Amino acid sequence: MREILGRRRRLRFRRSERPAPPGTALNCATAWQWPVLPGVGLATANGSVGPGPGCACPDPECAVPGAHPFDPGLLAASTDPRMVRWWWETRPAAPVLLATGGRAPCALSLPALAGARALIALDRMGVRLGPVVATPTRWSLLVAPYSLERLGELLYAQDRVPSSLRFHGEGGYLVLPTSTTGAGKVRWEREPVVAPGGGPGAGLASGPGAGAAGRPWLPDVETVLDALVVASSGAPGGGSRLAY
Repeated sequence: MREILGRRRRLRFRRSERPAPPGTALNCATAWQWPVLPGVGLATANGSVGPGPGCACPDPECAVPGAHPFDPGLLAASTDPRMVRWWWETRPAAPVLLATGGRAPCALSLPALAGARALIALDRMGVRLGPVVATPTRWSLLVAPYSLERLGELLYAQDRVPSSLRFHGEGGYLVLPTSTTGAGKVRWEREPVVAPGGGPGAGLASGPGAGAAGRPWLPDVETVLDALVVASSGAPGGGSRLAY
C-alpha cells in the first residue's frame, strides 16, 4: 500500500468530493468475481487526474490515453471490495479496467464499424452474444475464458487473421463502462445479462460461458471468431492503429 500511495503523490492524483463510480467496479468484483483495477485516467490542465485531453501517464505520446494500467499495475487487479472502494474513493474519475483471462472473461475487439457489422451478422446467424463494450473507436465482445493454446488452435485454422482483430486473454485488460478515456465514453452496446440460478435463462447454455449463477452469460470464443475475422478483414484501413 505504501508504494501505491507514494506513486499516487508523484502523479498528483487528486482526491475528489465527486461520488465514486463503484457501480461497475464493485459489481464486477463482488457479484461477478471479475478482478478490476483503476486505469491511469486522463490529466487535466493542472495535472490532476480526471476527464481531460491527455493521458496521466508520463508518456506524452501515449497511444491509448487514460485507457491502460499504470499505478497500480495490472497484477494488482482485485475482487476485494475494500480495495476497490478505496481505489475509487481516492480516484473517482479513474476508468474501470477488467483484468482478462484466468477465471475472468476474455474478449475479442475490433474497429467500431467492423464491430457493428459483426453484431448484425451474428444476430442473423442466431448466435447468442454476451456483453459487448463499445468505445467510439473499438467494440469488444466478452467471451468465456480461453487458454492461449485453445486460441492458437482456432487461429491456425483461419486462412488470415487481420491485425485489426485483437485478443484480450491472460495478462490482458479491457476498459469497462462507464469509463471515460482519450477515445471518449465507454458504454455497453450489449449489457451483461445475468441469469440467477433456476431463473429465466438458466440452463440455456453449457460450457465455459455457462458460469456460476448470478454472473453474466458468456459465449465460447469459437462461436464468434469466424464472424469477427470476416468483419475485421473489411475494416477501413485495416484498423491496425493501436487505439481503444
